Amino acid sequence: MHTGRGMLGYPLPAQTKPSARGRPQPGVDREPGRTAGRRLGAVAGLIRDEDIALVRERARIEEVVSSYVTLRHAGGGSQKGLCPFHDEKTPSFNVNPSRGFFHCFGCSEGGDVISFLMKVEGLGFGEAVERLADKYGVQLRYTEEVGERPAKREHNLRPRMLEAHKVAQAYYADQLSTPDALAARQFLAERGFDQDAASTFGVGFAPRGGDDLYKMLRQKGFRDEEIVTGGLVAQGQHGSYDRFRGRLVWPIRETNGDTIGFGARRLFDDDRIEAKYLNTPETPIYKKSHVLYGIDLARRDIARASQAVVVEGYTDVMACHLSGVPTAVATCGTAFGEDHGRVLRRLLKDHDEFRGEVIFLFDGDEAGQKAALRTFETDQQFAGQTYVAVEPDGLDPCDVRLQKGEPSVRELVARRIPLYRFVLRNVVGRYDLDRADGRVDALREAARLVSAIRDRSKVEAFARELAGMVGVDVDDARAEVRRAGNRRPDDRRGVRGPTVHPPGRQEPDRPAAPPLPSLRDPRFSLERETLKLVVQHPEAVGRMAKDVGGDDFTHPTYRGVWDAVTACGGPASAPSGEVWVTKLRDSITDPLVASALSALAVERVKREPNTAYVAEHVFKLQEVTALRRITELKSRLQRTNPVEHAGEYNRMFGELVALEQHRRTLREKAIGSDA
Repeated sequence: MHTGRGMLGYPLPAQTKPSARGRPQPGVDREPGRTAGRRLGAVAGLIRDEDIALVRERARIEEVVSSYVTLRHAGGGSQKGLCPFHDEKTPSFNVNPSRGFFHCFGCSEGGDVISFLMKVEGLGFGEAVERLADKYGVQLRYTEEVGERPAKREHNLRPRMLEAHKVAQAYYADQLSTPDALAARQFLAERGFDQDAASTFGVGFAPRGGDDLYKMLRQKGFRDEEIVTGGLVAQGQHGSYDRFRGRLVWPIRETNGDTIGFGARRLFDDDRIEAKYLNTPETPIYKKSHVLYGIDLARRDIARASQAVVVEGYTDVMACHLSGVPTAVATCGTAFGEDHGRVLRRLLKDHDEFRGEVIFLFDGDEAGQKAALRTFETDQQFAGQTYVAVEPDGLDPCDVRLQKGEPSVRELVARRIPLYRFVLRNVVGRYDLDRADGRVDALREAARLVSAIRDRSKVEAFARELAGMVGVDVDDARAEVRRAGNRRPDDRRGVRGPTVHPPGRQEPDRPAAPPLPSLRDPRFSLERETLKLVVQHPEAVGRMAKDVGGDDFTHPTYRGVWDAVTACGGPASAPSGEVWVTKLRDSITDPLVASALSALAVERVKREPNTAYVAEHVFKLQEVTALRRITELKSRLQRTNPVEHAGEYNRMFGELVALEQHRRTLREKAIGSDA
């Protein structure tokens, strides 16, 4: 287990590896080409190119990487270790100090010292440059659009603020065992949290004295500027005072374990601040719109399970983790927003092939329903599926654990429903559907929500479900959704309005079958590369593909190629050389499939077709199929009443558990294929 030391020289908490999921999205926060520096969001200027170059020169990549990865000499001046961007058992992550570059031969991540820090910490380009500049003593200069003047910026505060928060967290944790913290311990005990739970989550107590923390930090050499700017201490008319005095406190951490702020709960009636919860204010290291409580503990499980559970409070996160839902996180004093979504996307690797699952646990009251509606409005950012789970008795996860037991918390998560369905039911439920005017009004309001969906491929399914909820004809629901879209300005890029037919021409009952998608569509890249290996290097594939079937290929043409491979005995029995391709071609009658085979036979394989590369594609192809089956099964489970159809529900649930285990096995084979 690697403990190591963090980017800024402070010990990291024990963990296997830092988050593998903090990667910049395409086209965002990447290093500029030959433009003048890089624009920063918080600073009105650009970092000069010569300063960026100096950061690269001074920041030793092997030193930065070794803060996260245990490196060993691999000969030829290179160093090697376990990749922090994907799970592996045999090192395939290489660092070349002389060239200042890293590359993983397992997941193909690579770049320089700046891109490494961006990926491993999920930072933007500018922030990564600034962190390295602080560590290696580079004075950054900034340019303005008009003229040139240095932007104001305080240097070297971040490492000191992080260290102050680390010391404060340890201090608060120690104070929880003191006699003055009896009320804090009682609060935790009443909610089912013992000393071990408090230790796991770093919960502590801020003394009531008013300046106890301040005095302790000053004695340890921290300056007022560092602890006030970091939000630990506030300044009033009578001097400095502890911000969280007399409260139960939870440390809020980044994905790498660094404490960057605190959330504090009111305990005493004479607390001058009436707010039940008090959070760290906005600081250079704490941005509440980017922070999720519990992300440091949940990040690896989120990545492994491709699932994140979003709850509303600190104790809810604790209850979920202790109940066997280790993917739970919570916002910190603010609603879930787009920036929170980006944090989860990086961990989920949320994209079209591997769809992550985000589950929101809301209270069953009106506030919870409003929160679900707000979330629905931001759901557009996720490629993955978004669900909502509401406890029927209006209990939050902490109360569910207390009153009904830990299995009930897990069951609450398992019985989630799609967010869109929850929102539509909520809207439709406001109307009396026994009255014709009630059905019209319900359809009209719900259609506005459906018309706002940016993913047009989902609108048809939503319209059908809406028709069933309201009790109207599907065509009426479709028409109302179209009208709702026309009544409002459509700012959705690339979305076509309803088709207009010439006068006197009837709209066809059934639309013509859509043309086949392009063979080079990125959705089918995994299928294409796998087939190139089968066609060009059948001896490398061998019996590794014995469990691959036609259902693993979603493009009809690629499935046709695989059918030909199967008809010819499969790659394990393929003859050598050109004879194999000729044999395949002779068995094909469809000209589209024959054309695809020719392209597959001559197109260059992306990498050396060794065992690791072949296994990565073969097993990942099967994993994608397993994910599709899991999605279908979950959909059927959601449509099945577990009380009325208990036998069928339990059978499908058992099948789902087996499929999930099969998927995990395939992922381990794909990731660990170079072991």
